[in-house]
Amino acid sequence: MEDNNIVVIYGSDAFNNTYKILQSLNIAKDIKSCSRIGIKPNLVVSQKSELGATTDPEIVRAIVQYLQDNNHKNIVILEGSWVGDNTKRAFEVCGYNAIAKSYGVEILDLKGDKSITKEVGNLNLAICNEMTKIDYLINVPVLKGHCQTRMTCALKNLKGCIPDSEKRRYHTLGIHKPVAYLNTLIKTNLVIVDGIYGDLDFEEGGTPLNMNRIIACKDAVMVDSYVCELMGIDIADVEYITLSEMLNVGSTKYNKQNIIELNGNEKLELPQRKNDIIKFDNVVEKDSCSACYASLVHALTRSNKKNIKEKICIGQAFKNQKIDDAIGIGKCCNQFSTYVKGCPPTARDIIEFLDDYK
Repeated sequence: MEDNNIVVIYGSDAFNNTYKILQSLNIAKDIKSCSRIGIKPNLVVSQKSELGATTDPEIVRAIVQYLQDNNHKNIVILEGSWVGDNTKRAFEVCGYNAIAKSYGVEILDLKGDKSITKEVGNLNLAICNEMTKIDYLINVPVLKGHCQTRMTCALKNLKGCIPDSEKRRYHTLGIHKPVAYLNTLIKTNLVIVDGIYGDLDFEEGGTPLNMNRIIACKDAVMVDSYVCELMGIDIADVEYITLSEMLNVGSTKYNKQNIIELNGNEKLELPQRKNDIIKFDNVVEKDSCSACYASLVHALTRSNKKNIKEKICIGQAFKNQKIDDAIGIGKCCNQFSTYVKGCPPTARDIIEFLDDYK
C-alpha cells in the first residue's frame, strides 16, 4: 500500500470487509515481528456502534484476527473515553471485553494510566505513558460530525490517548492547535475508518446514518481530508487538519488516482447533512469541553423550550464567576445563581432543567 493511497470497500459486513481490506493492503509485511501493536478505537461514550458514535467491534475483531493469522501476537486494544464517561463500561457495552477474552489480547483503559509530558513547539502536552510503548498504531475512528469542529475522524481520535485533565485543557488552548501537535507526538501507522454507521451531526451519536463503507489509509491527514470531501466540508474550516499538514504529520493532497475502490460497483453516495458548527444566539461558549458542549447542543435541539431566551453560559472560562442573569451549564459555572450540575451534565439533565425552568 502506498502512503498516499486511500482504499475504500463498500458494504455493511464489518468483519469480512475489514479483513478483505487488510489482505488487499498486505499490512502484515509492514509490521516488524515482536512489535507491540496498538489498536485505538473510538469509544467516546458507552453506547453501541449502531447509534453512530463508537467503533464497530467487528472491525476491531477483524483486525485482531488478521494480525494473529499473520503471526502478530503482541496486541493491545487501548482507549480513554471522553470526560464524564467510563471506559471500562464502554469496553463492556461496545463488545470489546468479549473480543479481548476470545482472542487473548490485552485491553487497557487509558484513564487509569500515568502520563508523560513532552514539549512540542511552544506547548507542553501530556500523553498516556502506554502510548510510548506502542511500535505500530492502528487508529480506528468513526466517520462523524462534531458540534465544535464540524467533523472528527483520525487526527482527533488520538484525544483518547491523553489524561482527562489534558482533554479539558485542550479546550482552553483552542482545540485545533493541541490536536495537531498531539499527532506529532503519537504516530498513527494505519487508519481504518469505520464508515458503517456514523452521526454526521453529533460526535456522541443519536442520529446515525448507514454509510456502508470502510476506509483505509496510512496518512491520517489525508484520510481526514478525504472524509471532509465526503461530508461536503472545506478542509480550511477544520484548522487542525491544515495545521497538521504544516507540522509534517501528513498531506491534504490527493487525487482520484489515489482513491482505490475495491468494489466500486457497490459504491454508495454519502448522505449529506448540514455539518455547520452548531450555534445558538443566546449561548455564550468559552473554552467548553466537547462532552459538556455536546450535551448542551443535544438539549437545546430536543428540549420543549427550544426558544428559551435567557443567556446560557458554558465553559471553563466561567470558573469562579458569580453571575445572576444567566443560566450556567456544568461544574465550571457553579458560582452562578442558576446552573445545571454535573461535569459534564448529561443532555437529559439539561433538558429536564430547562423544561422545569421558570
